[in-house]
Amino acid sequence: MPEPEFNEEEVLSRAAQGDRDAFGQLYERYIDRIFNYVYYRTGNLHDAEDLTARVFQRAMNHIHNYTNRGLPFSAWLYRIAHNLVANWHRDRSRRQEIPLNDAPIASSREDRPESTLVHSQEQESLLRLIRQLPPERQTLLILKFVENLSNAEIGQIMGRSEGAVKSLYHRTLLALRDQLGDQNINLEGD
Repeated sequence: MPEPEFNEEEVLSRAAQGDRDAFGQLYERYIDRIFNYVYYRTGNLHDAEDLTARVFQRAMNHIHNYTNRGLPFSAWLYRIAHNLVANWHRDRSRRQEIPLNDAPIASSREDRPESTLVHSQEQESLLRLIRQLPPERQTLLILKFVENLSNAEIGQIMGRSEGAVKSLYHRTLLALRDQLGDQNINLEGD
């Protein structure tokens, strides 16, 4: 039996009225996306799990205040996540890097070991540079490459026009390319 179509507006309305099952549907729909965002911003599995739980706890506690302003509900969740991650970074004296063995970027290559090693070193260098970017640019890259969102969707989440997202994306890639210098990492993909 096929699942009924998900009507976000109806589910949001029920959740705002205190329907825990409706909120559970929203949780199931967005948990993976919010966790991925938080994980890539923190680089720490345990902190990402904790912060993701806090995002949904905060959302559940304040969903009665949610008003549809023409943006997707996910934009509200990403904003909560962004604020919690910003506080997390502010509370920590240094940024952490993702250890290579914890990095969720999996190589589908079944090449020779030296090719895999070079690819891993490139990933490590690129992740280190991304962690040094301003939070807004990190957010853009996560939404673009991890969540595979369109520029229009990213614009809605970040409160920018599609053109501003394209411009920020272009400037971010140029800045990363300049920082990579001689490392010869291909930012456009294979």
